[in-house]
Amino acid sequence: MATAKTANRVDAPAHTVPSDREIVMTRVVDAPRRLVFEAWTKPEHLPQWMLGPAGWTMPVCEIDLRPGGAWHFVWRRSDGTEMGMRGVYREITSPGRLVSTESWGATGPRRLTRCSSPRRTARRRSRSRFVTHRKKIAMRRSRRG
Repeated sequence: MATAKTANRVDAPAHTVPSDREIVMTRVVDAPRRLVFEAWTKPEHLPQWMLGPAGWTMPVCEIDLRPGGAWHFVWRRSDGTEMGMRGVYREITSPGRLVSTESWGATGPRRLTRCSSPRRTARRRSRSRFVTHRKKIAMRRSRRG
């Protein structure tokens, strides 16, 4: 019987705010680049790790992985509260880079997200850069934690 290769999460995400329009989140995982890329791009993997606080699930995880393709996630808390997020892929370079737009809900501000996984180390550093079009949104959001 074959066993599936899994990633071991090594570090909790680290957040920095390099400007009033950016948040950079870095995670370090012990996994091959291909697996890190799949964790970001496959609907069977994303709901296993992108959940937030205890009690939340991701019942909707739709991914059309191509430039111009859309993605849509919905999280649900145990009390039935839901929140959604959606975007469009702009650039896909497997296994090291994803660029997409993202917005929370129907009225949330849209921002550009870049995810990258450098090939240099055995432990992969997965970095996400969120860039908003409005000043100070990044700083307010990062303070909420």
